[in-house]
Amino acid sequence: MSGKRISREKETISKMIALYARQCPEASREAGHYQALNAYADKRLDKCVFGEEKPACKQCPVHCYQPAKREEMKQVMRWAGPRMLWRHPILTIRHLIDDRRPVPELP
Repeated sequence: MSGKRISREKETISKMIALYARQCPEASREAGHYQALNAYADKRLDKCVFGEEKPACKQCPVHCYQPAKREEMKQVMRWAGPRMLWRHPILTIRHLIDDRRPVPELP
């Protein structure tokens, strides 16, 4: 069972991946590729050691993504992040606020 913060992170990532897959010219056209990436991201969020106190992934001291998936997610976020402000402004602002949270100690 995930809390409000994790659920919001999942929704944000899902919207970013969908936007990237739909509109980015460099996006993979392989069927099911981005659904698998979204499922992987959800699984990683469910297993986050910080739980509801998690920092933004780019600030996290624990890298729970496989290196290839991490690079792909960085590419998706770099492309979709600025475009999210127009399509999902509340999610974007909440993500930016969460990005400023201090990194908690490892449990």
